[in-house]
Amino acid sequence: MRPKQFTLASVKTTPTASLLLSYVDGGQFEVSLVDTILKHPTLERLKDPEVFSSAKVGDHGASVIWANDDDLELAADNLRARAIEQAGGVSHEFIWNWMARNDLTIDAAAVALGVSRRMLAYYRSGSKPVPRTVALACLGWEEVIKNDLSCALAADIIGKFESVLASGSNHRR
Repeated sequence: MRPKQFTLASVKTTPTASLLLSYVDGGQFEVSLVDTILKHPTLERLKDPEVFSSAKVGDHGASVIWANDDDLELAADNLRARAIEQAGGVSHEFIWNWMARNDLTIDAAAVALGVSRRMLAYYRSGSKPVPRTVALACLGWEEVIKNDLSCALAADIIGKFESVLASGSNHRR
């Protein structure tokens, strides 16, 4: 069963190559696909207003599909993430990408951010919105590690982080 926050209930198109998305959890978003269409040659046909306006909800609300063509399909979770980011928010994909970029387990990432493992799992799954403070903590943590900055707070965080790594926790991404 798909998570409600990633299951589409309806989709409408706009003349400006945007989608108005409604999800079964009540979330409503507008996402512009102009840049996406320009970046991906496989989506070239979506430049045609008639094709773009044929958007409909795919099987089980998992995607948006155009012209009944499986090659013209975008996943509902990715569309929601793009819409959140375009509106200035932080999507669940930010957490996934940060963890992957830094090769962090969920346990190590939770320690690095000073949040519980459960709360981080909520953010990562998209069940709860990612607060801007958490996104800033991710970016700050990367700077501390990348630049080997030393301060009492950084030393404390790094010490806790290293103890999680030493414990051999097998909770991966």
